[in-house]
Amino acid sequence: MQKFQKFQGLLVALLLATTPIQVLAHGDVTPHPIDTSTLKPLGDEWIEPNPYRGDATAIAVGALGYMHNCAGCHGLNAVSGGIAPDLLLLGKECLDLASKVKQAACMKESDHFFKEVTLRGKKNGEGRSIMPAYDAVFKQEAVWAVKAYIDSRSLEEKAKNPN
Repeated sequence: MQKFQKFQGLLVALLLATTPIQVLAHGDVTPHPIDTSTLKPLGDEWIEPNPYRGDATAIAVGALGYMHNCAGCHGLNAVSGGIAPDLLLLGKECLDLASKVKQAACMKESDHFFKEVTLRGKKNGEGRSIMPAYDAVFKQEAVWAVKAYIDSRSLEEKAKNPN
C-alpha cells in the first residue's frame, strides 16, 4: 500500500512539474457566450461610443459576463490581481480629466481600444497568445455590456478615492 501511495505521489508531482505555469495561473480562458437577450439589440454595424454606458441592465449583464470570461485573469470585481492589466485604469485616466468634453473623447477612445483587444485578443512580443480573441463568441451587445460594467466599476472606485 505504501509503495502505491509513493507511486501516486510521484505521478502527481510529475504531472504538476510538466504543467505549464501559465495554465495554472489563468484558470479557464475559454470564451463563454453572454446572454444579452434582456438588452436592446444593436444590430450588426458597430456603434461607438458604448451605447450601454450607465445602463443598469447592461451593467448587470456585463458583470456576469465579466465574471465568466475576464475575472480569471483581470481579477474579481475588475480589481486586478497582477496577472493581467488592470481594466479599471481604462476609465480612471478618462475620469481624471477636468473637461467633460475631454472625458467623453477619452471614453470613446477607451471603448475602441477595449473592443479591438476583446475581439482580436492579445499576443506577447514572442507571438504567443496572452488573451483569447472573443470575436467568434461575442456580438457587440456582449462587448459593450462588459465595458459598461467595467466603466461602472471605474466610477465606483473613483467615488471611493476622488484624488
